[in-house]
This record gives sequence, structure tokens and C-alpha cells, in this order.
Amino acid sequence: MSAVGGIGGAGSIGYTPAPRPAGRPAAPTGGPSFADELKFSKHAAERVQRRGIDGDPQTVARLERGVELAAKKGSRAAVVLVDSTAYVVAPQNRTVITAVDQAHMKEQVFTNIDSAVIA
Repeated sequence: MSAVGGIGGAGSIGYTPAPRPAGRPAAPTGGPSFADELKFSKHAAERVQRRGIDGDPQTVARLERGVELAAKKGSRAAVVLVDSTAYVVAPQNRTVITAVDQAHMKEQVFTNIDSAVIA
């Protein structure tokens, strides 16, 4: 998985997706997840846990729907907004790269994102 920039103060949150082989979707990655199909990178799982971001079934369902919509449009890296939380995701392998709650969003810049979904 590619590196993700730090979060803190005025900063940047970046994700550089690996090139996708022609005609073949990327393989799913392991890691903690709220739901069976949606994966969370180690970094995202740490952010979710440390910041107490809600992982209730309704939130996860909305996040999964947002990831699905981004994947259908061919997105390689997207921000999915669910209420006051932004999730940077890799739709092609259904992986959450990082999560940013409202308290940590001020003056943040998401880089290398090709789509945004309000779920």
C-alpha cells in the first residue's frame, strides 16, 4: 500500500494508488474492517480507533455505498464523506486508506484524489 501523508495542523493527506494492471482489478488487502467486504488499512484502523470514529452499521453501509459508487465511475482514489467524517478510499480494492473526523479537518488538503462522494 502506498504511503499516506500525516494528519496534524495545516497539512496534506495524500494517497498515491499503485498502477492497476490492464483488465484486472487490484487484489483486496487485509486489515481490520467494520464490515466483511470493506477493508481498513492499518493506518485507517488506527485513526478510527484513536479518534473514536463511529463504526455503526448505518455508517458502514453508507461508506460502502460511497465506495461502490466511486468504483462504478472508475475512481482510483476517492474521498467519501459520511456526515462529518471524510474517508480516503481505494475503490478498486474496497480499502479505506485513512479517516479524518471534523475536529481534525481544518486546513487539510487531500491530494491525488480523482473523485469525491457524499454518502
